[in-house]
Amino acid sequence: MLRVDLRELAGVGAIETRGELKQDDPALEGTDITLREPVRVSGRLQRVDEGRFYWHGTVQTVVLGECRRCLSAVTTPVKLDIGALFAQDPESLEDPDAYPVPPEARELDVTPAVREELLLAAPRYVECRDDCKGLCPQCGKDLNAGPCGCAPATEARWQPLKALKDKLRS
Repeated sequence: MLRVDLRELAGVGAIETRGELKQDDPALEGTDITLREPVRVSGRLQRVDEGRFYWHGTVQTVVLGECRRCLSAVTTPVKLDIGALFAQDPESLEDPDAYPVPPEARELDVTPAVREELLLAAPRYVECRDDCKGLCPQCGKDLNAGPCGCAPATEARWQPLKALKDKLRS
């Protein structure tokens, strides 16, 4: 459960939180993250003082991406340790790291903190392996599977030097 009833905190020091966000959860709409597994969330919410709450939790999932060189599918496990401050007090909201909670709220939702931290931690560029050879720029063949047989490309900017080299050989 990523939503906590704040009234439950009245008699206890902290509340355990557990839940998950499915791959198609609306909280992840508008992001460029593709999940291979649901986001598993667990943590502990406690009242710091009147109107301020601290949530410490862990987030685990597997992100699906494309190798930036050869475009093959790559899965990357992501495990995060998150600490988030939630505040009902307007003065506390001046802290850019605090998440706002309306003063009359009876529930606190940790989903915004999970979403933000996941966006920051998910890799934007991945490679299938360190020595990935990528795709041939002429025919598009995956060079990891072997050479493609295309003639090496020469750029026009090197042609004057090639002509000079040929001239010096003569």
